[in-house]
Amino acid sequence: MKIKELLGAVRATEIVGASEIEITGVNIDSRLVEPGHLFMAVRGTQTDGHAYIATAIEKGATAILCEEIPAELVAGVTYIVVTDSEEAAGKIATTFYNNPTSKIKLVGVTGTNGKTTIATLLYDTFRYLGHKVGLLSTVCNYIDDKPVPTEHTTPDPITLNRLLSQMVEAGCEYAFMEVSSHAIAQKRISGLTFAGGIFTNLTRDHLDYHQTVENYLKAKKKFFDDLPKKAFSLTNIDDKNGLVMTQNTRSKVYTYSLRNLSDFKGRVL
Repeated sequence: MKIKELLGAVRATEIVGASEIEITGVNIDSRLVEPGHLFMAVRGTQTDGHAYIATAIEKGATAILCEEIPAELVAGVTYIVVTDSEEAAGKIATTFYNNPTSKIKLVGVTGTNGKTTIATLLYDTFRYLGHKVGLLSTVCNYIDDKPVPTEHTTPDPITLNRLLSQMVEAGCEYAFMEVSSHAIAQKRISGLTFAGGIFTNLTRDHLDYHQTVENYLKAKKKFFDDLPKKAFSLTNIDDKNGLVMTQNTRSKVYTYSLRNLSDFKGRVL
């Protein structure tokens, strides 16, 4: 795929070099770069990808996506400048892997507790009903019945789009995915189109990363804020934050509960 095709969903502020170069792979980890790849320099919580631009070029990267152009440019390498490389990385990964979420119904599950349980139950139930399904969870990723080892609650955008693309190739109709607050805040799900979102609950957690409960809530809420109009939101109104999550969403809102009046009422058997 040529650079100009990859940049269709991204607003570049500057491009230095040829935009007709063929890109054979995309990466945010310089260790995985191979000749012909686009390396995307993302500012992470631990490291700044801009520090590894030279390493990526040494390994054969022919294009660099960054927020700041290096002082020394290398001949034959195209440099693409964006204001937010973290967000651009997800959109470029989605484009490179032929927009897999336009061909599969992706449902995200977010909340402090219960993400793995709900995503796994949905995966098992839909498979039991005869559907081909994918699962992206903390415990393991599955492409229908094939297990794929996992390292994070939500993988990086490259891994995420590659797995979703493999699910599409395997004929999966649905994919169920745990969506962590870290993944939302770090824009790992940028570029993905969700068919629906489920909220479980919110308790004091991950404050080492988010600093305050308000920041943690905002990260979760952003997931629902960004859902498209044709998507659905299913929220737990037994949790005091259940309706806060969906107050600004464009999606169709449904509620569930054990105690309160809701669209879907559960009971413990």
